Amino acid sequence: MNLPNKLTILRMVMILPFLLVLYLDVPHAAYWALAIFILASLTDMADGKIARKYNLITDFGKFMDPLADKMLVTAAMVWFVEQGRMAGWMLLIVLVREFGVSGLRMVASDKGRVIAAGWSGKVKTAATMVCLCLMLLSSYSLRELAWLDTVCVWVITLTTLYSGAEYFLKNRDILSDM
Repeated sequence: MNLPNKLTILRMVMILPFLLVLYLDVPHAAYWALAIFILASLTDMADGKIARKYNLITDFGKFMDPLADKMLVTAAMVWFVEQGRMAGWMLLIVLVREFGVSGLRMVASDKGRVIAAGWSGKVKTAATMVCLCLMLLSSYSLRELAWLDTVCVWVITLTTLYSGAEYFLKNRDILSDM
C-alpha cells in the first residue's frame, strides 16, 4: 500500500480519538480535538499532493479519500448538532449534497465519464474545514463568540448548496437520459 493510501487510512482512524476527546470531555477537549482535526485535514492535503506528484493515484485512493473527508467532517458536524451549535437541517443539507454528488459521480462513471472536483467543491471543502476549526476554537468562549458559530454554519450551508447546485447543473446531461 502506498503512502497516500496510508494517509487516507490514518485520517479515518483519527476520527475515533477526535470524537473520544469531545464525548469524554477530557480536559481542554476542544483544543485536543482541534489539533487532531487539523492533523487529519493536513493528511488530506498531503496524500493528494504526494499521489499527484509521484503518480500514485489508485482506485482505492479515488474512492476512499473523499469518503474519509466526508466521515471526518460529518463526525464534527454531528457533535456540533448534539451541542446545539448547528441546526440538524443544516447537517442534512450537507449530507444530501454529499450523497447526491457521490451518486451523480457513480452514474457518470457507469457512462464512462469522470466528474472531477470542481472549483466550488474545493471552496466548499476548504470553507467547511476552516469553519469547523474556528468552531472548535470558539468552544471555550461560547458566549462571546456565539456569532462565529452562526457565521460558520451559514458559510458551510451556503457553500454546500452552491457547490451541489453547480455539480448538478454542469452535469445535468448525465441524468437526462434516465
